[in-house]
Amino acid sequence: MPSWIHAFATSEVGTLATTGPQVSVSDATAAFRDAPEWQKRLRRALRDPLTVTGFGIVAAWLLLALLAPMVAVYGPNDPHMSVRLQPPVVAHLFGTDQYGRDILTRVIFGARITMLIGTISVGISMAVGVPLGAIAGYVGGRTEQAIMRLMDMLLAFPALVLAMAIAVSMGRGLVSAMIAVGIVGIPDFARLMHGQAVSLREKDFVEAARALGAGNRRIILRHIVPNAMSPIVVRATLGLGFAVLTAATLSFLGLGVKPPDAEWGAMVSEGREYIISGQWWLTTFPGLAIMSAVLGFNLIGDGLRDLLDPRFHNS
Repeated sequence: MPSWIHAFATSEVGTLATTGPQVSVSDATAAFRDAPEWQKRLRRALRDPLTVTGFGIVAAWLLLALLAPMVAVYGPNDPHMSVRLQPPVVAHLFGTDQYGRDILTRVIFGARITMLIGTISVGISMAVGVPLGAIAGYVGGRTEQAIMRLMDMLLAFPALVLAMAIAVSMGRGLVSAMIAVGIVGIPDFARLMHGQAVSLREKDFVEAARALGAGNRRIILRHIVPNAMSPIVVRATLGLGFAVLTAATLSFLGLGVKPPDAEWGAMVSEGREYIISGQWWLTTFPGLAIMSAVLGFNLIGDGLRDLLDPRFHNS
């Protein structure tokens, strides 16, 4: 290379290349290290493709549930006997059922019932199980024995069998399905909260509150429950998937939502009679909807576990 070209490159171009703001890798690393802990863990979670996928699936179903009347082309219970049992075509992307109702529309409207059942049932489980577990773990003694033995009795029954028994005793319907699924989930939250309360009641901040004259109720509400919410939130997210699956099972067995309401489990139950004759779309698309919703909640639960687990704070 001629000397004048080398001189120009090292002086002019080199000067231009070094002008302007420069951010080194070490500066970016230091900025990430100095960021608040919640920001670091949130970035870590957002880099996980499975967690992002779970949030995307659940967000899509929630959006469809909220916008169902605007998104759906047909009514969920509008019969069109002229196109009954029609396979997937452009006019009916998921096909039609035995009454000529559009399956895609019913799947979209079914998301409303599914999300409602999951949210309400998990809310019932938390509202009953968390206080019981906190009281049992903090108070101890006979109170602890009575509460936890009751939880053991509920756990002795298979979850589906217990939900079926409760649903049968209350009668078929949406409310009974939510209550049945909610009662089944109470022991899981109670046992989880009990373990957290037992480990927290000997902590220094609880001892300090007790020394200052705080009563049991105040300590439980202000110190025990708030400091045990991380695993509770993770369990609630995973419980949403369980609630969706259990509610769909109850509807499949004829113990859940009453027809003609669009519910995924009931749609699978109605379409099972036509599987042998070749109408596979009646059960396939509602079944895929159940699978995707449960998968989405499970992926979110796994991501929240990694986000809220103290073992990942310094990783």
